Amino acid sequence: MTLPSGKKLPRAEFEALLGQEMGVSSWFTVTQDQINQFADCTHDHQFIHVDPEAAAKSPFGSTIAHGFLTLSLLSAMVYQMPSIEGIAMGVNYGFDKVRFVSPVKVGARVRGRFALAKFDELKPGEFQTTMDVTVEIEGQEKPALVAQWLGRRYMGGES
Repeated sequence: MTLPSGKKLPRAEFEALLGQEMGVSSWFTVTQDQINQFADCTHDHQFIHVDPEAAAKSPFGSTIAHGFLTLSLLSAMVYQMPSIEGIAMGVNYGFDKVRFVSPVKVGARVRGRFALAKFDELKPGEFQTTMDVTVEIEGQEKPALVAQWLGRRYMGGES
């Protein structure tokens, strides 16, 4: 079942998504400017990311996005997924598993595919979700990455 982007669901309807696909994000184009800015932020200026001439001679044939850049795009993608009515905030709690399967070449388009694998109420008004996430690369069979992403959701307060 794929729901409209960012739809707010009653808790029972959200929990009913357990074991199902929650949705697929829109496509995001990875640009050289984004890669360069990410390299500046992380101090990772390896040539395969920031030097198009040298990267063209590598096995990739062009510059590629940092794996962590691709992973960080999940933050934008997840905003397009259904959430629970009344949630005041959500926070990234980490990952149980991350695998960078295929490189994302400059100019490629990627999107996230999300499935709700686990939903736990830690205490009243505080939930932990585990989402199985695949970041697809347009036109490629193998994904950019697969991950199990943990999130905490908190009810109440200002929205």
